[in-house]
Parts: sequence; structure tokens; C-alpha cells
Amino acid sequence: MAATTTGTANICPLSNSSPSANPKPSPKTYLSLFSKTLQKNPFFPQKQQSLIHKNNFTVLSKNPISEFFTTNKEYPDDGFGSFDDDDDDKPREECGVVGIYGDPEASRLCYLALHAMQHRGQEGAGIVAVNNKVLQSITGVGLVSDVFNQSKLDQLPGDMAIGHVRYSTAGSSMLKNVQPFVAGYRFGSVGVAHNGNLVNYNTLRAKLEDNGSIFNTSSDTEVVLHLIAISKARPFFLRIVDACEKLEGAYSMVFVTEDKLVAVRDPYGFRPLVMGRRSNGAVVFASETCALDLIEATYEREVYPGEVLMVDKDGVQSLCLMPHPEPKQCIFEHIYFALPNSVVFGRSVYESRYHFGEVLATQAPVECDVVIAVPDSGVVAALGYAAKAGVPFQQGLIRSHYVGRTFIEPSQKIRDFGVKLKLSPVRGVLEGKRVVVVDDSIVRGTTSSKIVRLLKEAGAKEVHMRIASPPIIASCYYGVDTPSSEELISNRMSVEEIREFIGCDSLAFLPIDSLNKLLGDDSQNFCYACFSGKYPVKPKEMKVKRVGDFVDDGLNGSIQSIDGGWVKGLQNQDKVEDVIASNTSKLPP
Repeated sequence: MAATTTGTANICPLSNSSPSANPKPSPKTYLSLFSKTLQKNPFFPQKQQSLIHKNNFTVLSKNPISEFFTTNKEYPDDGFGSFDDDDDDKPREECGVVGIYGDPEASRLCYLALHAMQHRGQEGAGIVAVNNKVLQSITGVGLVSDVFNQSKLDQLPGDMAIGHVRYSTAGSSMLKNVQPFVAGYRFGSVGVAHNGNLVNYNTLRAKLEDNGSIFNTSSDTEVVLHLIAISKARPFFLRIVDACEKLEGAYSMVFVTEDKLVAVRDPYGFRPLVMGRRSNGAVVFASETCALDLIEATYEREVYPGEVLMVDKDGVQSLCLMPHPEPKQCIFEHIYFALPNSVVFGRSVYESRYHFGEVLATQAPVECDVVIAVPDSGVVAALGYAAKAGVPFQQGLIRSHYVGRTFIEPSQKIRDFGVKLKLSPVRGVLEGKRVVVVDDSIVRGTTSSKIVRLLKEAGAKEVHMRIASPPIIASCYYGVDTPSSEELISNRMSVEEIREFIGCDSLAFLPIDSLNKLLGDDSQNFCYACFSGKYPVKPKEMKVKRVGDFVDDGLNGSIQSIDGGWVKGLQNQDKVEDVIASNTSKLPP
């Protein structure tokens, strides 16, 4: 399979601006789904100056299992519980995807790219490679390094491959739900890896099952394969378009067939997906640019919202799915999910977080002696805060990167055991000091309360928390694992009540109007649903995690006992909208 990727067909409106820009496509120029004609035009230059500096590879350490339990608000640390009940207390990204066309080391490059994106999912990993028009797949539960070794990668020859790292939102953590999925149908075989979440999954699955479809997994991604299989459109490119027309929600996907690699992003562009090129001409798609950096691929541009890109021996062809409103990209990519050395939605993640910290120092100043961060995701914002406040930044908390999934408890219960496994306070930095501690977000507040107590037990005179995001008051339905809105502390309490709950001396969040001002003209292109409860695509089904999904190892047990439950409708939407009226008035139109 030759890596001849110079020719390109393009019928998607493009901007003449920098490749990192995120243009607003004009609906007038979008191709209707019913048009089956692709025009050929020169599109991608073979070489383009990289907008991203090569960085040393870093992976944020996160425990593979996280679960949300109802917490006793009177006694946030009453039950010792398990270590994983405390794990980060953060929203979790569902997954990361990668696709490579035209490189003889495709599967090994996929492996490295998945390593770079390990922070996006730690429950499972998989690679599908194409060799002599045969799709070969290896998937497994655990980290990338647990799933793959030299001998397994030797079983995946070929110059085309897709890969996936997973943290489950739709579907349980069972092995059979680990992507990429591969299926055979009347026109051949197809593999798919998906980042996102479909809000109409249950409805689509019910219709397909009524028509005789048989499902092997509980993942919403399998619906896409069924829709492709039943599509009457030709060629394969247009079967994907036909299938995506029926999807609602967030999806950044890569597909592979016997001779093609296809990347597609939903019309709102909720989840990131970028395109790059290696020096040998190989085309690479990935969820984050940090993956491109590691495998020495030059960043070219984003896959635009609503765009389908197909790569084969004739080059790269582009098709737009449908007219769509302005993009609604996930703001949490810049707050928490992405690595600081990535460029996401055309913006440097490092610079975004640094500016968030500067804004906090300007709008919520406090007399202090030292600024520290909750590692790792709070570090860059803390640097920005310290620089703006003129106060030294120091490592007041040291994170252990060697904490895995564990249910081993000491015979005598130790208060805050889970947090102490991961974070160790530095008494020399903290003792007798007025401390500002910067974190990226507060979800349920249980971990924050334990961190404050650790700092005070280590001798901190005062602890002032600064949060580099607005309060999270609503659940996400677009590929981020969050608890129900009732469990979100900012949905139940005022800022002062939260301060009392976690025990700090002062507490401030990043104001949402300041966030909008910082984003400037791009502010209307981001999704703020978790801060506002205003959903660009109305959720029709609500995900409810069950305890079984937490305790099962993903390799046994019935699907009924461990699958995440789905219920219809947003039962508490009216209540949420009442609580957040003041926030929504500050959002861009």
C-alpha cells in the first residue's frame, strides 16, 4: 500500500488563515448529504511548518478506576471506603484515538501515540492493523504497556492502523467493549475507534434490534458499525456520511478498511481530532497533538467540525457532513483533559491554563507566602497565579506516580488513606505559611477537603483554594464521565458553603465571564454545558453509573450486573436550570 497522499479532493469550506485556526464554515458552501460527487482539488501541502514545539513526553498519572458515590455531606471523610472512591474526584475523558496511513511501522507508531495519550483512558487499549487487505486486531484491559509487547506488535504488520485508549462512559469495562471494534459485512471489513458519546444511542440501538441487528457489546460505538452495514450508499466514504447523519452527540472517530483510513468529527466538534504528516508522507490522525510530537509527525490542522476525511492511495479527500451552527468544543480539554504540551482547538493548552491562573490572581487575590498546586493538572495554572501575584511557586504536594488500582487496606483504618497514597505534603514548604493551593476543578469536594486537611496537618497556617475553572453544576453527556448533577457540590452549595465543607480559609473559582473574555472571539465556539446546564445537543438518555461497573474487573460477571444503566430523559433538568440561571446570563449567545 503506497503512501501516495499528495492528491486531495476538497469540498469542505476552508480558511486561508493559519492551519491552527478554527474557522467558522459558511453554511451556504456546505455539500448536501444527498450529493454524491467529489471534486478534486489540491489541498494539503506536502510540508508545512509545525506550529508545535517538540516537547519531552509526559504522562499524567491517573488511576484506571474511578467511581462516583453519594457522599455524606455532614461527614465527608466518615467512611474509610476504598482508595478508588477518592481517586482524583475529577471528570474523566472517555478515550483517545489515533489513525495512521502509509507507514510500514504503522502499528508501532500507533502504540507510541497511544502511550502519549494514556492520560485520556487507562481501562483498555487496542490496535487494528491492515496487512494484505486483512484487518488484524489486538485489544486488552489495562494500560497500553500492559496490553502490548514486542511479540504482539509483531502480529500487527502493515502500513495502516488505528488505535484506542479507553475510559468507559457508555458501556461497561468488559474486555469485549475495548476498542477498536472490527466487523465484517457485505462489502468487506471495517474497524472503528470512537472518542465521545452518542446521546441517542438507546433509541438507535432499539431501532436496529427491531430490524434484526444483533449486538455483541454494550458500547454506543457498535451502533455506528450497524448503521454503516445497513447503509445503501456507495462508496464506503458515503456510507459513513449516511451513518453519521443519524448520530446525535459527540464523536471523533477513525475508521479503517482494507484500503482506506477515514476520520470524522461531529458537526459541533465537541471532542478534538487533529491531522498531521510524517516526513515519509504518512498521514496521522490523533485526539491530541502530543501524540503527533512523540511520533515526529508535523501538525497540519484540525479535522473540522462536521468533516469527513478519507485517505487512500489517491490522496486525501474531504467532505462536510451537513450545515451546522458554530462549534461547541469542550472547554474542559483546556482546563483538565489535554496534556499541557498539546495544542487543542487551535490553542496552546499550556498558555490557556497559565492565563487561567493569572486571572485568578487578579480577580481573587489574597495575602499569602507561597503558591502550590494540586499535581499534576493544577501546576500550570498555579505557575500563572504565582507569577501574577509575585509570590514564589513551590512544590508543596508531591504526587506518587506509582499508585495503581488497589483494595489493600491497613488493618487500622487511616484517615485520608487514599489521598495520602497519592499526595504527600512537604512540611518544609508549608509549615507556618499562608498557602494558596491551585486546582483545576472541584467535582464532589471530598478530595479537596482531604487535601486541605493534609496541608493544615503539615503545618500550613492558612489554606486558600483557587480553582482554575468555573463551578461544575451539570453533568456532561458528550464523552466525559461525570456524576449526576445532584452529586456535584457546586450544584448543591454556594461558594461559601463549599468553603466550609472543604475547610479552607478562602475559596474562589474562575469567573465564567472572565473565561469568556479570555477566550475572546472564540468564546462562542466552546461548550459550557457543565458550567451552565445549557446543552448544545439536548440529552435524550441519561447515563447512570452502577457500583458493579466499579468493582468488576471487566473480565467476568453478567452484562446486567456491570453495564452502566441508561434512563430516559433529564429528570432533574428543570431544577438544574433554576439553579444556574445566574450563570447562563453570563455565557456568550
